[in-house]
Amino acid sequence: MKLISWNVNGLRACEGKGCFSEAFKALDADFFCLQETKMQEGQLDLAFDGYTSYWNYAEKKGYSGTAIFTRHTPLSVSYGIGIDEHDHEGRVITLEMDDFFLVCCYTPNSQDGLKRLDYRMRWEDDFRSYLKQLDAKKPVIVCGDLNVAHQEIDLKNPKTNRKNAGFTDEEREKFTILLDNGFTDSFRFFYPDMKDIYSWWSYRFKAREKNAGWRIDYFVVSNRLTPLMEDAKIHTEIYGSDHCPVELILK
Repeated sequence: MKLISWNVNGLRACEGKGCFSEAFKALDADFFCLQETKMQEGQLDLAFDGYTSYWNYAEKKGYSGTAIFTRHTPLSVSYGIGIDEHDHEGRVITLEMDDFFLVCCYTPNSQDGLKRLDYRMRWEDDFRSYLKQLDAKKPVIVCGDLNVAHQEIDLKNPKTNRKNAGFTDEEREKFTILLDNGFTDSFRFFYPDMKDIYSWWSYRFKAREKNAGWRIDYFVVSNRLTPLMEDAKIHTEIYGSDHCPVELILK
């Protein structure tokens, strides 16, 4: 079973470049999760044979948003995490399947000057609590743009980014706490020491050309799913966004 996650940074723009449908078909996933769709309902007619899609739109136009395309019929679908403070920006979709929960997440950015860091800390605690509640029922696969480079190996320039959004001590610590609560970073499970592999590059300063990137897109799974993992990949060859797709293969 193949799962893909991609922050498309505006689905209409990505599709308009001819990139999204081409990548979707080439990757041929069972579940294809999107973040930062930046859409409202009815703005793009996009469907693929054999797939059902689920969408969570932000109330603010042209902002945030998530979606999941799936070949498999879920037992149930939920939107958000059940906390009003967090559930107006279209950031979370959860599919309950027979053997697991799949959670597509677009984590809030702490923003320039860390203007939203305090909110981000509340989000982290509440989202982790939500995942633990699910995990108590059946294993969880959470994927998406989690907006944190966990370790120094996960970005090109750790020293100069130490106090920037996505690499603050506070954000990194919250990710560590999540892992300590029974979850595994699938890519690092397979490739603990692999360097210079990233999933996001700034549009500025020719960052992608120089591979000056960050690994902030993840598949994180309940520890008891690790025996079922076959591989995790980062598709740096796929363009169309400032992020590239990430992949998880399960038996």
